[in-house]
Amino acid sequence: VRRRRYAGTEQIATYLIERNINYTNVCVTACKFCAFYAPPKDVAKGWTRDLDDILRRCAETVELGGTQIMFQGGHHPDYGVEYYEEHFAAIKKAFPQLVIHSLGASEVEHMARISGVPAEEAIRRIHAAGLDSFAGAGAELLPERPRRAIAPLKESGERWLEIMEIAHGLGVESTSTMLMGTGETNAERIEHIRMIRDVQDRTGGFRAFIPYTYQPENNHLKGRTQATVFEYLRMIAVARLFLDNVAHIQGSWLTVGKEAGQLSLHYGADDLGSVMLEENVVSSAGAKHRSNRMELLHLIRAAGRVPAQRATTYEHLVVHEDPANDPVDDHVVSHLSSTAIEGGTAHPEL
Repeated sequence: VRRRRYAGTEQIATYLIERNINYTNVCVTACKFCAFYAPPKDVAKGWTRDLDDILRRCAETVELGGTQIMFQGGHHPDYGVEYYEEHFAAIKKAFPQLVIHSLGASEVEHMARISGVPAEEAIRRIHAAGLDSFAGAGAELLPERPRRAIAPLKESGERWLEIMEIAHGLGVESTSTMLMGTGETNAERIEHIRMIRDVQDRTGGFRAFIPYTYQPENNHLKGRTQATVFEYLRMIAVARLFLDNVAHIQGSWLTVGKEAGQLSLHYGADDLGSVMLEENVVSSAGAKHRSNRMELLHLIRAAGRVPAQRATTYEHLVVHEDPANDPVDDHVVSHLSSTAIEGGTAHPEL
């Protein structure tokens, strides 16, 4: 009999205010589901953000009440551990209140290879520079067959988990993710969460599990397969029962839509993710859902829950018990494909 180690409050559902700062779209892995990346030789499409630009975006995140940044981008052929050390240290120096919840095992594997150091050293160094926790990026699908089919140039699923286990042992916690709808079987979906559960039994370092769905536009898979809303909600329910040792399950309104995200709270999710002040990766593949803080509060309340703004580590920062006291700042809005792409309309001052 497995002992449940999660201790959620059934009446509360949480959300976060964050910004996903994409530092480059130049990438050598060429994953078939990705519409964001540019090959290193495509100088017309490829771009990299300078540090001043990144710090401006951090400043705006703080101004809008954001508590976390996700620093994510491509596997740039020139960016080793030193690049991330420099940038994380600069962000922490300027904005010590921001939590850097970023990257994943795939980026660690890449930067360690570029710098010629072991993954453990890479983790120690970027953690010392300012990384607080890993976002679980690059998990996609961990079983061998579907992973080779959609991301043949990435490390194996076993290696992804090995790096996360190393990080947990060093005191760097993470979330875990799963990309649904690229042609994997139900058995492979279950194998994915089994692999996560086994590592979690050893480390306890995964704070949450976040399944999300493949978006079919502008990528090499060309929408040949997709997960239905029913399949997504079923996975939320199965994960909540099967991942008895992971504290939190997040519903992904960004990829499945706000109504399905709201329904996920009835299927086992206790978190609706974030008001994402900037996002360019998933949206470039077709995710067009946008939201704002007031709307997330309404979705949570309509699901019979009390909304609470949370920290990265899931402590409640503000519990919105009385609607009369809700924040009314209409600037806290999700901006999709709007700031990293030329011609975007959000925050033109940046």
